[in-house]
Amino acid sequence: MNADARLIAHVDMDAFYASVELLRYPELRGQPMVVGGRRRAAQDDASSGRAFPVLRDYKGRGVITTATYEARAFGVHSGMALMKAAKLAPEALLLPADFDEYRRYSRMFKDAVRAVAPQIEDRGIDEIYVDLTELVPPRSSGDAEEVWACAREFARSIQRAVREATALSCSIGVAPNKLLAKIGSELGKPGGLTVLREDDIAARIWPLPVRKINGVGPKAAARLEALGIRTIGELAEADPMLLVERFGGKHGAWMHEAANGRDDRPVVTHSEPKSISRETTFEDDLHPARDREALSRIFTELCEKVAADLERKGYAGRTIGLKLRYDNFKTVTRDRTLEEPTRDAAAIRRAAGECLKRVPLERRIRLLGVRVGALTKSTGQAPRDA
Repeated sequence: MNADARLIAHVDMDAFYASVELLRYPELRGQPMVVGGRRRAAQDDASSGRAFPVLRDYKGRGVITTATYEARAFGVHSGMALMKAAKLAPEALLLPADFDEYRRYSRMFKDAVRAVAPQIEDRGIDEIYVDLTELVPPRSSGDAEEVWACAREFARSIQRAVREATALSCSIGVAPNKLLAKIGSELGKPGGLTVLREDDIAARIWPLPVRKINGVGPKAAARLEALGIRTIGELAEADPMLLVERFGGKHGAWMHEAANGRDDRPVVTHSEPKSISRETTFEDDLHPARDREALSRIFTELCEKVAADLERKGYAGRTIGLKLRYDNFKTVTRDRTLEEPTRDAAAIRRAAGECLKRVPLERRIRLLGVRVGALTKSTGQAPRDA
């Protein structure tokens, strides 16, 4: 089946991290809230009776992981510094992140989608592509309206399955390719279902700003604006040779194709990871000597989490890596290759500890990470989750 006969869905969870937190704290529903800053401590719980902090009182260098739609109305967004967000939404509530819980819900929503439509491409913790092509009548043998109605019903089934499995909502875009499907999923948030056909490109896609194309970042958008190109339609009408001249052969040509809604990338249903890692950025820089006990505990926890990830996914690895970022933002990495693959937490900790002995420990530490690479499928216990 050729590319223009495909039906692709992009499933994007709505304000995912914040929505998971609202399951934990339903009394906060409807209020402006951001998730970010420090990681959740084990003792953090609503039953502790503590008051929820507000952005106004935040002091630190953390950034927003996500925000509820009520908070976004004030102009805050993912990746924004919390100190800056505090100026825009001082009364917004601030909750710490709990990535273990987010990963658990991620597995739940993907399993729910897979039960409805098994051909999925994992694109991260809160989004996937789904190939619906083989689940609907072939366009050559059925009425086009029937085909699109069938695709829409599959998308509704996916939304229902996700809601039943997780109590969370998702937005879905359905289109002939991945690029349009992703744009579509953004158009109806939260909880929307948007169908985009080839005939919809001029009316619904071209008026949008160029940043709506996944892959056109702020720098490229600024350079396009300098050329008088602000909308996707203006990009589609631009001289392809001008784009190639200004952005290079590959990227310039791609932008023109994308603006015209053309994308032949397949839905990749399986790919082997190159490495598995865990890292954490500290709310306050830690000193190698004065904070040695805290650093050691965090280091061990990272190794244990990587080991758990390896076991869950069914992998072992030979290359153990360490990542450090100092308070001056300089980053160093060290690797050690073992004779045999491992997913044992103690073995990972020993090898990563040997890497640690090979880096200078004279400055305060901002970030610590552990990575296991050179992965092979483990011959031991089968993976618990795909």
